[in-house]
Amino acid sequence: MDFIALSITITYGVLSIALIISLIRVIIGPTLPDRVVALDLVAFVAIGFIATFSIDSNQPAYMDAAIVLALIAFLGTIAFARYVMQTQIGNEEE
Repeated sequence: MDFIALSITITYGVLSIALIISLIRVIIGPTLPDRVVALDLVAFVAIGFIATFSIDSNQPAYMDAAIVLALIAFLGTIAFARYVMQTQIGNEEE
């Protein structure tokens, strides 16, 4: 087994552990922001899986899917931040 194959196998293992831990955080997160951050982490772990698979299969076309997923995750985080900001402004006015 060469170095690249070993590092890809290790990467899949570490990403799997990170996915399990972040999914647990999504389920038991005490507040909504905790859950949103954990869901954002799930999206970025999925991006890691896609990128690793792209390197493993020698198909650079999968990187486009990873970029699209990263943009969607970023926009979701921005939308949630705006929601929290609007909620706090509404609570201060009352």
